[in-house]
Amino acid sequence: MSAKLPAHLQEWIDARKRFHLSHAHVQMARELGMNPKKLGKLDNDDQEPWKLPLPRFLEQLYLKRFGRDRPENVMSIEERARAQAAKKSARKEARRRARETAPAP
Repeated sequence: MSAKLPAHLQEWIDARKRFHLSHAHVQMARELGMNPKKLGKLDNDDQEPWKLPLPRFLEQLYLKRFGRDRPENVMSIEERARAQAAKKSARKEARRRARETAPAP
């Protein structure tokens, strides 16, 4: 993607790389309302053996909350950003056309 991503999405990309998560795990964490800056607390299964590894923990929480083991439609952060940008430009274009066709008072 040539355009720079918004900071809130870039944080999720950094978290995906730092904690070796898949696109599905990132989407699960986002849908659960987690903060990407706080995932380090949860990914401490080496020093605290009673904790699950982060991907398994996310899967367990997602199953408990939504009753599914994975999201139905998995999109990467980059795909989601492209879709949002396309939707925004389409809305902007529709508003521009509506202003042009509206009669002047």
